[in-house]
Amino acid sequence: MIFKDLNLVEPILKALNEQGYNNPTPIQAQAIPLLLTGRDLLGCAQTGTGKTAAFAIPILQMLSKKPGTNGIKALILTPTRELAIQVGESFQAYGKFLQLRHTVIFGGVSQVNQTKALKRGVDIVVATPGRFLDLINQGFINLSKIETLVLDEADRMLDMGFITDIRKIIAGLPVKRQTIFFSATMPTEIKKLVSSILNEPVKIEVAPVSSASENVSQKVYFVEKTNKRALLQHIMKDDKIENVLVFTRTKHGADKVVIDLNRSGIFAEAIHGNKSQAARQKALNNFKKKTTRVLVATDIASRGIDVNELSFVINYELPEVPETYVHRIGRTGRAGTKGTALSFCDSDERGLLRDINKLPNINIEVVKEHPYETKAGASVSNTMAPRPRTSGGSGFKSARTEVRTRMDNAFSR
Repeated sequence: MIFKDLNLVEPILKALNEQGYNNPTPIQAQAIPLLLTGRDLLGCAQTGTGKTAAFAIPILQMLSKKPGTNGIKALILTPTRELAIQVGESFQAYGKFLQLRHTVIFGGVSQVNQTKALKRGVDIVVATPGRFLDLINQGFINLSKIETLVLDEADRMLDMGFITDIRKIIAGLPVKRQTIFFSATMPTEIKKLVSSILNEPVKIEVAPVSSASENVSQKVYFVEKTNKRALLQHIMKDDKIENVLVFTRTKHGADKVVIDLNRSGIFAEAIHGNKSQAARQKALNNFKKKTTRVLVATDIASRGIDVNELSFVINYELPEVPETYVHRIGRTGRAGTKGTALSFCDSDERGLLRDINKLPNINIEVVKEHPYETKAGASVSNTMAPRPRTSGGSGFKSARTEVRTRMDNAFSR
């Protein structure tokens, strides 16, 4: 199948051709025709499958057939600033030859330019929930003309504590609308939200929920915490690794890794909630241009970074929520390309590794006989074996994870 088979208007086909897009991904091939009929959609797909184009293209096509701007007609809510910017760039690219206006709204920066854009008039708004709700309360936004609502990365928004803001926004929307819902995982709270806001949705699932991409080679190094810094520098001696995205659990940890790498002569920058939006965007742009070889990020960025031909992701620290591992390594192996995900596992993280191994398509190869190997490598079978969940159940996170999530959320609005 090619995009021409989807009955798209010529301006969109021309824009897709400029982007080098010829064949839709499975989720695009299934979602675009359905959305063009006006149906509600529940999409479950792993990261990197082309979800943005799956909803952006039909929205652009439907709006292109209507008269000029007379209010916001489509609203896309995303969990992070980086993802909002990325989605906005997609609307810009796919709608290049259409007479439609869009703007991106997020916190952490002055609202002046955002409110100016709203006053001029826009058809499409991509926003993080916190700032969007704030501008509604200030009287800058009228929801009455919205025909399409998209919740992108809904499970991540739930994790970040946005559920109350989302419900407040939805309460102000027209009852008659098209709702598009994308989520990589489907925890209980997400299922409740789906049942309350979608009207007889069509469900599309192109891969197992919480499933890692088969295009990503997964490897783990057993290493003591004190040797992780040396192991990272050892790996970075490989000139074949042009750029790599490194994940840590905390903002302080990310900054520390950057300092260590820069001291060793490896140019690195950090991106996390304590950084200003300007600093975060600069670091991301430097990484995309390969001016920066290593970008160190916390999980706030795990679904907001889309870098072409990123071949390596390193989990310097394993995530405390197993599904987060999938989102992290999903930054590589995108759009049919191959990628490699390396994870460092110290003695305190073996339980986290067991939980990760319960997820679908997790096939982590143990790297043996590396310079910093611990004795844990000798008992791999025990370490890699799944263990029962704690009494709290899979729906609960540790208290420190919840606190850190809420702190990151405060910087994402």
